[in-house]
Amino acid sequence: MKVAVTGSSGLIGSALLPALQADGHEVVRIVRRPPGDPSEIRWDPAAGVLDPTALRGVDAVVNLAGAGIGDHRWTSDYRQRLRSSRIDGTRLLAETLAGLSPAPRVLLSGSAIGWYGTAAGSAAVALDESAAPGDGFLAGLARDWEAATTAADQAGLRVVHLRTGIVLSARGGMLPRLLPIFRLGAGGRLGSGRQWLSWISLIDTVGALRFLLGAEEVQGPVNLVAPHPVTNAEFTTALAHALRRPAVARVPRAALRLALGAFADEGVFASQRLTPAALLGAGFAFTHPDLASALSEALRSGT
Repeated sequence: MKVAVTGSSGLIGSALLPALQADGHEVVRIVRRPPGDPSEIRWDPAAGVLDPTALRGVDAVVNLAGAGIGDHRWTSDYRQRLRSSRIDGTRLLAETLAGLSPAPRVLLSGSAIGWYGTAAGSAAVALDESAAPGDGFLAGLARDWEAATTAADQAGLRVVHLRTGIVLSARGGMLPRLLPIFRLGAGGRLGSGRQWLSWISLIDTVGALRFLLGAEEVQGPVNLVAPHPVTNAEFTTALAHALRRPAVARVPRAALRLALGAFADEGVFASQRLTPAALLGAGFAFTHPDLASALSEALRSGT
């Protein structure tokens, strides 16, 4: 299979590419800079530039492009960057793919569990992909991000929306930011610690993407989360145990709001208790279904 990937230099993309190549797929990177070799295609989402002829013969596309959610304070300019880096690129990609003949068979397109809003953890049971959308900036961003694939869906591509949870990896994301603090014994729960965290290991994230490329019966939203979400307090205890360090501190909500602004409420303190019903129903087997094994592998191998 010939697979084109956007966002290939990010945490997930950089792990996905070698996995696809090991599976025997031909991989094409869609990049914003001038191409360095024939395996790269240049695009400019802001200018609406993507040469459709360069995508001829592509069987599948994995769209992972987007600015980091927690990388900066959410100023009005950065909010716009978060939206444009996802929505403009996804719409350009979907419209370009829709115009190809033959079109690729499948588009796996990025989304996030932010779609469910900040209170998805108030349910008595974990929510699946049929749950109603939530409120807030991230929920609106995810809804518009998914809607940007409409042209591809209408053209008959199998479109999968990757509602990705917190990806646990020593290479990037949340975990490397926490490790120095916890290794000093200064880690602790955030606020009450009762907020739910829906997580997934990097290994399972890549495994799920590989699985979804061939799972022809799966389309629409897919929760990329492990089967067992945990509370922030449970996560804190598990990480401290894995590092064999104490974690008795408590970070007040007001302090994080002061440091992080609006991201504190919609990111750090969001309570999202979700289940990967679509993946489990399709027969995907998790390598790390429980938090202890995921943390152990990330810390042992640096994955």
